[in-house]
Amino acid sequence: MSSSRTRESFSWDEPEGLAARGTLIVLAGRGEHGGVYERFGRRLAFDAYRVRALGDPTADPSVLDAAAKLLADESLPGPKVLVGSDTGAHHAVRLAAEREADVDALILAGLPTAPWTAGSWEDEVEARTACPTHQGRLTNDPGFRRGALDESPEPPELHLDRVRVPVLALHGKDDPVSPVEQAQEAYAGLPGVRTVVFNGGRHDVLNDALHRTVAATVVLFLERLRLSPELPAIAEGPA
Repeated sequence: MSSSRTRESFSWDEPEGLAARGTLIVLAGRGEHGGVYERFGRRLAFDAYRVRALGDPTADPSVLDAAAKLLADESLPGPKVLVGSDTGAHHAVRLAAEREADVDALILAGLPTAPWTAGSWEDEVEARTACPTHQGRLTNDPGFRRGALDESPEPPELHLDRVRVPVLALHGKDDPVSPVEQAQEAYAGLPGVRTVVFNGGRHDVLNDALHRTVAATVVLFLERLRLSPELPAIAEGPA
């Protein structure tokens, strides 16, 4: 398994000798950069999926151009799945609607539904994740931008009804930034969306204390997608 970093993205590839099973393109949330998803990228790469993690499109719109290039890159194996965390989820939906032919599925984590104010760094990091390892990483990461959750730039309007690919929605039951009831309401009535709620999970569900369970849920979704792209990939309900 190999990893690398360019100016545009962080990359994790399948172990040597294994055929790649697909590509995940991650759009980070507010304040984050692609390297924040190293643990997620390594775990998915271990299962032979290529992962390309980009930055925060809310702060840097050029991230969306980089994502579009990756989607169009024929050297990257399909299925190609957009993964959006926090406001990255809104941007992933928009990109999937605009580039329908290039996107095979969406994974949306911690979809934000309303403004939220932390008040202090301690409040913000506790709201983001219950994982002490990830809390430490964010606290000591010079590339991470503190206070970004307090900012409320207008994200792209959520037009999930325009998306024609399977959608896996992941949410923490104890997410204070985006209450789970509000997120479920945003997804309600959309047959292509399947939600999984993680008990004890907070906002950065891909990097939370249950990150192994979350990664396993993602792999199950991807494997079902490979077998039958038209089949809803996972049943609705808590994990």
